[in-house]
Amino acid sequence: MTMANPYLPLSARVLERIQESPTLFTLRLELTDPKAQAAYAFAPGQFNMLYLHGVGEVAISIVSDPTEGQVIDHTIRAVGRVTHGLAKLRAGDHLGLRGPFGRGWPMGQAQGRDLVIVTGGLGCAPVVSAIEYVLRRRDDHGRVNIVQGVKHADDFIWRDRYDRWAAHPRTKVLIAADVGTPLWPWHVGLVTELFDQLAFDPKHATIMMCGPEGMMRAVARDMLAMDVPDRDIWLSMERNMHCATGHCGHCQLGPRFVCKDGPVFSYDEIAELLQVKGL
Repeated sequence: MTMANPYLPLSARVLERIQESPTLFTLRLELTDPKAQAAYAFAPGQFNMLYLHGVGEVAISIVSDPTEGQVIDHTIRAVGRVTHGLAKLRAGDHLGLRGPFGRGWPMGQAQGRDLVIVTGGLGCAPVVSAIEYVLRRRDDHGRVNIVQGVKHADDFIWRDRYDRWAAHPRTKVLIAADVGTPLWPWHVGLVTELFDQLAFDPKHATIMMCGPEGMMRAVARDMLAMDVPDRDIWLSMERNMHCATGHCGHCQLGPRFVCKDGPVFSYDEIAELLQVKGL
């Protein structure tokens, strides 16, 4: 989609609000201008800037499938002033929306290849649209491995969604928690401890990951040790994105801007930057 003016938010309406967990919720939106709604299009991995009048705006990943009609879903954790304001919205309320912004996942490159999708914490949101996109086109891809890690078993959400994903052919879902509970049915430990269960061809696979940078560095090291080329390892980076146009500099990562050059990068593009402490 080519935005008429990337600096001006469009009016959006809340169609539905879904409480995913005590601090996590999903807003299902549509643009109020029918022409703008019809023209709106995004790629998996891109994000929008959601704006509340008098409060501010925040960058939020789009989690809906690009072909899922004309709804625009965002899953949000209430952690700051703007997100707590967004948490108060209900169906019928209005907000501003700018976007979509950034570079998404390499869906064209992934076609016909095995996929390994690794997420940590609540970092699943940036890959949800990619997973939905792939599973709606299941015959266009090889084996799909979805690996989700959470810090505590109580942090795990979307169990029904993971069950639905696992029901697809040639699709493996692996789940781990650093800290389990008595009834936790999956692995207790790090996500990397599940990699011996993966089914993929390292020379013919695309790796997608998001979550804490320490986890992504560890996953990248393991994938490189399995002979996955660094150009086939992709990471969704998180930075404090204020403008989404590369002007404010808040999301600068070395010579790059996460909002404009990312948020998705290949490992060969940013491997050296990930080794710089505090960058």
